Amino acid sequence: MKKKLIIKIGTSTLTAGTNRISFAVIESLARQIVELKKDYDVVIVSSGAIATARQFVEINGFHRNVDSKQAMAAIGQTKLMELYDTIFSTFGLNIAQILLTYRDFENNTANENTRNTIKRLWQADYIPIVNENDTVSIEEILLGDNDKLSALVAVITEADLLILVSDIDGIFDHNPHLHADARLISDVTDLENIRDCVEEKESTLGTGGMSSKLYAAEICMKNGVEMWIVNGQRANYIIKALNSAIPFTRFKQ
Repeated sequence: MKKKLIIKIGTSTLTAGTNRISFAVIESLARQIVELKKDYDVVIVSSGAIATARQFVEINGFHRNVDSKQAMAAIGQTKLMELYDTIFSTFGLNIAQILLTYRDFENNTANENTRNTIKRLWQADYIPIVNENDTVSIEEILLGDNDKLSALVAVITEADLLILVSDIDGIFDHNPHLHADARLISDVTDLENIRDCVEEKESTLGTGGMSSKLYAAEICMKNGVEMWIVNGQRANYIIKALNSAIPFTRFKQ
């Protein structure tokens, strides 16, 4: 029986530090999933709708107004899925879109329906790609970049592992962008011991910093789901992390 793997990929990773979605990043993800599918059923939780829209249209004032960001999300979501479909199909991978809001997780029937839908998609050899429905919900637009969403998806699917793909190797004892002597914390079993280590850096793209990742870790650890933070700027980052070939942070009780 295959294990269940949730991969969350945020805006800063998808754009590779630019203001546009990187085709190479999605291609790298697809290459790894071809190999992962031998042992794992995979769900991708993907941000990037608003960043994708920026490549196609500019709505005046969207930086200042959430309703404009919601409009950008509506435009960008279809374009983002087109990119995934185009690139993944060249690797023989089928995708399906699932849009969720946080209200969906508050309802047992909705949870069961989502769980069953994901299970049926796996059986049909489709990879679910989940994003927040930003046109009706603004929580991840304002803060989180789908970190919390991916944790909730991991919980309802009873996943074996959630990997948060980030632009950093994991949690450090100090912010490595600000402190040259910062050291990576490889294993975390008590979140209270590391909360003081978190120093956020400004980002113009993604909304998810380390604080939102710790919140996701809290959800996972309470529900028996292992969570990793892995650096998406490293080659074959998921495969190498699974083989302990690169440094990363593991959250596990």
